[in-house]
Amino acid sequence: MDGAMFWNSSIEDLKRGFKFDEQKGIYICLLCGQSFERGVVYPVADTFYDAEKAIDGHVKAQHPPMFEFYLDMGRAYTGLSAGQEELARLFYQGHSDKEIAAMTGANSVSTIRNQRFAIREKYKQAKILVALTELLEEQMENQKQGRKTASDGDKLIDFHLTANAIDERFAITQAEKKEVLARYFGPDGQVLIKRFPAREKKKIIVMQKIMDDFEAGVDYSEKEVNEIIKRYFDDFESVRRALIQYGFMDRTKDGTRYWVK
Repeated sequence: MDGAMFWNSSIEDLKRGFKFDEQKGIYICLLCGQSFERGVVYPVADTFYDAEKAIDGHVKAQHPPMFEFYLDMGRAYTGLSAGQEELARLFYQGHSDKEIAAMTGANSVSTIRNQRFAIREKYKQAKILVALTELLEEQMENQKQGRKTASDGDKLIDFHLTANAIDERFAITQAEKKEVLARYFGPDGQVLIKRFPAREKKKIIVMQKIMDDFEAGVDYSEKEVNEIIKRYFDDFESVRRALIQYGFMDRTKDGTRYWVK
């Protein structure tokens, strides 16, 4: 999954789960990166579909509903509490306030109605925040264009969508990332410093680099994960734990299977 592409997608693209790349002429799945070329006809079962219908079918068949996907991203992204997530899911399923009150054991129907109102207010606030942020980004871009020595170094990097917590650790600029990568890795990608960094921001940057060696949708044994990490650091156990802790990877409870989260 391309984090930058995901975050640069429109609301409409996020709702349907794919976007169209004008330059390349392809539709791209926001969840797995699979692409469908415009002008090509794709066979699905006994029917043929154009690229847009084919990728729409792909998103619906291969991934959870986008509504569920976003709810599962958790409070760090949605701003909803666990109780509000449950209510949102019940609202989405079409249950009435009265039915939801009975299903959740709420004190009254008005309690559910108030929660529906609270979620609606968050939506309004989010729209204003989107408008404010876009105006800010446009203004910063205009200011940059007006400076001959302007640099993209102060732009914040995009991070993985499965981060377990969003805080100041992820406030990393492009310049910081470039500096850390140049310090830890050579032009050929080989690691220069054999010690896994202690500082949080450096850890995240280094782990992003390590994740380039893992493929989404593939199950790895613990031994296979260790072998990939050992290309960079001898202390593979600490790095492996960090990949789980920071939400880059997930695993089964018994640790027999690992995968890109």
